This record gives sequence, C-alpha cells and structure tokens, in this order.
Amino acid sequence: MRVLITDYDFPDVELERSLYEKAGIEVVVAQCRNEQDVIAAAEGCQGLLVQYAPINDRVFAARPEIRIVSRLGAGFDTVNTADARKHGVWVANSPDYGVGEVASHALAMTLALVRHVVLYDRDIKAGNWHYSSSGRLNRVSDMTLGIVGLGRIGKRMAYIARNSFARVIAFDPYLIDGDFPAYVEPVDLVTLFRQADTVSLHVPLNGETTGLVNAALLDLMKPGSFLVNTARGGVVNIDDVLTALDTGKLDGAALDVLPVEPPATNSRIVQHPRVLVSPHAAFYSVVAGAELRRKAAQNLIDWARNGRPSYVVVEGS
Repeated sequence: MRVLITDYDFPDVELERSLYEKAGIEVVVAQCRNEQDVIAAAEGCQGLLVQYAPINDRVFAARPEIRIVSRLGAGFDTVNTADARKHGVWVANSPDYGVGEVASHALAMTLALVRHVVLYDRDIKAGNWHYSSSGRLNRVSDMTLGIVGLGRIGKRMAYIARNSFARVIAFDPYLIDGDFPAYVEPVDLVTLFRQADTVSLHVPLNGETTGLVNAALLDLMKPGSFLVNTARGGVVNIDDVLTALDTGKLDGAALDVLPVEPPATNSRIVQHPRVLVSPHAAFYSVVAGAELRRKAAQNLIDWARNGRPSYVVVEGS
C-alpha cells in the first residue's frame, strides 16, 4: 500500500513515517494547497492522510486508485463526503483525541470574557488600575450557559462548567431527551439564545450549520451577552457578530476559529477591543497533538489490515 500525506503544519512527519514503516506501508509526503496538487502527488496512492488540502470529486475522478481518506481532526469539512460516497471511498477522522482540550479552552475563554480578564489586562498596560475600569461585571453563578451541540466536546463543556453557572441549557436536535445529562436542560435554539447569558458553540461545519449564528439569533440575546466559538469559523457570521458587539447586544466574543485563517492582523474582528482570539488552538496540547496524529495515521493502517478504518465517517465499497 502507498499513502500520501497531502499536507501538514507540524514540524515534521516522523511519527507518521515510523508507524507506516512498521506496517510496511510506503509513504509520500507533500504540501498540497489545492486539488491539482493532490492529483499530482497522489499517483499510485491508495490512501490519503489529509490536514487542510481539499479532497473532492475532481481528486477522486482523477485518481480512482484512492480508496480511503483519513482526516487529521475531528472535523472533516475539507473532504467532500458526498463525492467520496459516490466513488465508494472510505472517509475516516479522529473524533475523540482532544475532547478535554477543546472543552477546557472553551471554558477558559468563557470565563475570561465574563470576568473581563483581557480587558483588565489591557487597562493596566494602558496605565489604568481600578476594579471598575472594564465596566459592569455580573456574578457568574447567576448566569445561564447555553451550549449549541451536545456531542463529545459539548458534553464535556457542560460537565466542567456546571458548577460555575446557575444553569446549563443545550440545543442538539440529534439527541433525544434521555441522552442529555441530568445537569443539562434541553431547549430549542431560539430559547437557548433568548435565555443564555453566554453561548458556546460545539457543532461541525456542514450545510445545516454554515452561517447558523447570524443577526436573527444574536438579536434574541440579552444585552451584554457573550459568544464563544471553538467549533468552526463558518458557523458564525462575523459581520453580524461585529454589529452585535458595536450595538452592545454582545459584551464580548471569544473566537478560536475564523472563516479565513489566519486572518489579516488589521481586520476588524482581530482588532476589536471586545474580541478575544486564539489561533485555532483549542485542540492543542502536546499529548493531544500526538494522539491526533497517531489515530489519523492508524485509520489507514487498519484499513490496509482489516478493510475498515477505526473511525468511520463514510463507508467505502
């Protein structure tokens, strides 16, 4: 078997090489930025290990030898799953490698917003030392936390946040009420945005969720609310978030993900004084990073040995 590592942003691919060498799998390494790059590099490859490179019908049609794609990440929006299904190609991912990291990052961003930690830091560096410098602060234990998407990460967020907030409410149309933890109250999406003091997003990016958080939902929120996104940048309409911040509907927003990454340093969302930004880092710890890479690479080894990857997104033929 021959595998192409289409692209990567970590320092090297020695971990992946060592796994594939032990399994007797040949490895090709590239830094593909578009479909044509993938097509050129993937000649004779049955498997792709993908980070950001786009994989779709054009790739599958040009390289029918490709039978499996494994994505480095829980999300798989860079792989067109409908195209993979049409061509009978397996798609796999790494859904559980960084659950604790993302949830704790989301909670850290949430508390930094509601306690004005970043605003205090900026004020002090500007020479302003006073507890009231950042404006009104409400008690966290009086607040309602709303979670959109109660999968692995959303549930972990609810679990670690439940003792800090008065209530935890959640929306997930794919769960029945019995699948909600006892400390989480199921609500519809409109109710969540009306009642939550701070909303944390934990949904994949797909046709249902693209642009989900827009002016219509943000207008439902209480004045001075907060929004945290550690999911995917495309879930949020950034212009609508900026408007909500400027009008005071949102007191702050924390964004680990953006529609365009990296953003321009002079963009409004980066420079806005009430926006906290991190560089798509919620998934990361040294341990989680290694686990992600091992599991994504192992999908291809398992397919070669057993005809099936460990973490199936699309079943191939």
